[in-house]
Amino acid sequence: MTKRGRKQFNIMIIEDEQDILLLYKDYLLSRGHKIVATSTTANEILSDYDRIQPDVAIIDYKLPNNKNGIDVAIQILDKYPSAAILIVTAYETVRKEIAKRSLFDNKRVEVLIKPLRLAQLETSIVDIVNKK
Repeated sequence: MTKRGRKQFNIMIIEDEQDILLLYKDYLLSRGHKIVATSTTANEILSDYDRIQPDVAIIDYKLPNNKNGIDVAIQILDKYPSAAILIVTAYETVRKEIAKRSLFDNKRVEVLIKPLRLAQLETSIVDIVNKK
């Protein structure tokens, strides 16, 4: 429920680099959040999301099999228009790419640019989940 007065969120992490995945996962678990799924294959992502329906999905931009975080966000938003999604990338151009697509207008989708501080990640989670 809460850890030291903070709200706990169910978080889905989609990241293909295991060291980054474990870093995010360990930090967020230590902050009292629940990590409900970590997957990287395109077929599993939507079925995991359907099953779990997390408070927020953290999606790396570069994914295996020529997929990217925008493709995954579109899949999720097509089915769950009110989904909260954080796309993590080293590419500033991703913000411009999202801004060009009307699908993302008035959605709870944010882009975080690497390198990012773990505290920044948690702040962004709280902000996007609470955004209505």
